[in-house]
Amino acid sequence: MALQFIRESANDFTITGFELGAVRVGSSTFEFPISLSHNHAAAAWLAPQPLDAASIATGAALDAEIVIIGTGARLVFPAPAALQPLRDARIGFEVMDSRAACRTYNVLLAEGRKAGLLLIVGD
Repeated sequence: MALQFIRESANDFTITGFELGAVRVGSSTFEFPISLSHNHAAAAWLAPQPLDAASIATGAALDAEIVIIGTGARLVFPAPAALQPLRDARIGFEVMDSRAACRTYNVLLAEGRKAGLLLIVGD
C-alpha cells in the first residue's frame, strides 16, 4: 500500500491503508468498492457509474449519522436524486475523492462518531 494510516486502536472497522485500486481495512485488503461503518464490517458495494439512488441507499443501512462517499481518484458529485435515500433517512453525507474519504472516515471514528463509508477504490 502506498499510503499508511497509523492508529493506536486500529480494528476491523478502520482504514489502515489506501492506494488507488486497493484499500486495507484492519488486516484485510479489498480491490473493489466497499461499504463500511463504525459497526459494520467491510462488504462489497455495487457502485455503478454514475452512482444511483439504489447504490447510495446502501449507506442508509449502515447505522451511521454521517456517510462519507469516496468517488475514486477524483471528486464526482452524484446526481441530487441519487443522494435522496440519505436525505430521506436524515443521514448527513459528504462526497469527496477516495483518498480524502478514507482520512475523513478515520478521523470521524477517532472522534467516536457513528460514521459510514461508501468507497470506490479505482478510477
